[in-house]
Amino acid sequence: MPLGIALAAALLALLLVQIVHRLILRVGGQPSLLTELAQRAYRPTQWVVVLCAVYFAVRATANEVSWRHAFLHVDQLVVIGAAAWLLASLLVVAEDAALARFRTDVPDNRTARRVHTQVILIRRVTVAVVAVLAGAVMLMTFPQARLVGTSVLASAGFAGIIAGLAAQSVLRNLFAGLQLAFSDAVRLGDVIIVENEWGRVQEITLSYVVVHVWDDRRLILPTSYFTEKPFENWTRTDSALLGAVLFDVDWWLPVPEMREELRRALESTDLWDGRVSVLQVVEATGTAMQLRALVSAVDAPKLWDLRCFVREHLVTWLRDTHPTALPRFRTEMTSAMPIHATLTGQTLTTDGDSRVFSHSVDGRARAEAFTGREQ
Repeated sequence: MPLGIALAAALLALLLVQIVHRLILRVGGQPSLLTELAQRAYRPTQWVVVLCAVYFAVRATANEVSWRHAFLHVDQLVVIGAAAWLLASLLVVAEDAALARFRTDVPDNRTARRVHTQVILIRRVTVAVVAVLAGAVMLMTFPQARLVGTSVLASAGFAGIIAGLAAQSVLRNLFAGLQLAFSDAVRLGDVIIVENEWGRVQEITLSYVVVHVWDDRRLILPTSYFTEKPFENWTRTDSALLGAVLFDVDWWLPVPEMREELRRALESTDLWDGRVSVLQVVEATGTAMQLRALVSAVDAPKLWDLRCFVREHLVTWLRDTHPTALPRFRTEMTSAMPIHATLTGQTLTTDGDSRVFSHSVDGRARAEAFTGREQ
């Protein structure tokens, strides 16, 4: 009899939830917050309502059966889990509604990316907190666990336990993730240079950050890395960047002509944002000049392509219009003939000081010592 009543209560609860769900979908119409809420919360609401109906039905009718207490305890545990699921679903819907207000597919999306980073990390924290609280409430339904928890909370060593856990790497990364979310040091979509790799921040969690490298590799770093070590953020305040292209050329190159050619090349491509076009001699050595072309673009990918375009265009221009200005090495060839010659220019003699065994008294004496005869 109690099982039949519980089954009837469960079916009635399912029917009621289904009717309410249909009404909300019909009232919501097109995709809206109400429709999203109905879709997200449908399954956990079913579990909560059905389990509550069964719990109260068994509690009211099964007063004399032996399995009543164990059944009600298990039902209570499952209700707590389903309620945590429902609460997490409601929080996710609220966070999605906040994200929908900030679009990241627009040119100036720095604020939107900051909000997305913060909301996503808050979502992870809230889901984790709800799960932990649900587990704690489940444990508190056991009398033995309640006594142990009360004694631990009342003990003086609880603060020491928390401090010891906070020193572990897992919690260090957790706190670092929260710090990244609200310090605005790095956001989703930021272009960064880390570990000598250029990439875009693809995902930020409470324990690690995923960087999408330009060649489609994924660099995974702990969140504590970004709070303990330096890194470059190319889109910290703005995505527009400056880039340099270096050229080694000969001194014969007319620099003003190359400067005008750089301007013409930039005006012929849509990669240039029209801000900076500079050509300067930054170094002059004994063999060549070093020129630096400074250009600008709206973001890092376009800047890379623009630098390659400028390099290719100016190299072709140098080769075709000023081949003599290409880098070269100069050497000076000198004669190895003796400096002193006879007046006639036909016989060349060397100074006597260049001989060891002749042309001087000491030289002839050394020759006699080695040969035994006069020179």
